[in-house]
Amino acid sequence: MNDAMQRRLAFHGAAVILLGLLAGFPYAMVVTGDLAGTERAWRMAHMEGVTNGLLIFGVAALLPALRLGDGGRRALAGCLLFTAYANTVASILGASTGNRGLAIGGEFANTVVFLLFTVAIVTIFVAVGLVIQGSRGRATN
Repeated sequence: MNDAMQRRLAFHGAAVILLGLLAGFPYAMVVTGDLAGTERAWRMAHMEGVTNGLLIFGVAALLPALRLGDGGRRALAGCLLFTAYANTVASILGASTGNRGLAIGGEFANTVVFLLFTVAIVTIFVAVGLVIQGSRGRATN
């Protein structure tokens, strides 16, 4: 189970990093003035993918040391993957549409960005809680 889960996390970590790297192209174009947009938003989109992918790599490396049952490992992986993709997609969508997603409402894209970021906040707290629990206690399901 650990090996398969680690491979799955490594694959998705690399995919999320790739999304972040691809977001670096419009970021560079905004910096050079070749594309209209907000430099801050595109920098965030670029960095969200890279940092969230690296977080997945880090947890994948720790997975064998965590005392979590199969259910806990699946929950951890699911929370990490949702968090990473949601943060990255929300950042790219926000930068593309000029929405920050700070409150629900307004344009549809703004509401999507808000909801993705909001749920990602919950899932990252669950994931970190599972890492803490798995680092300290007995196996859980």
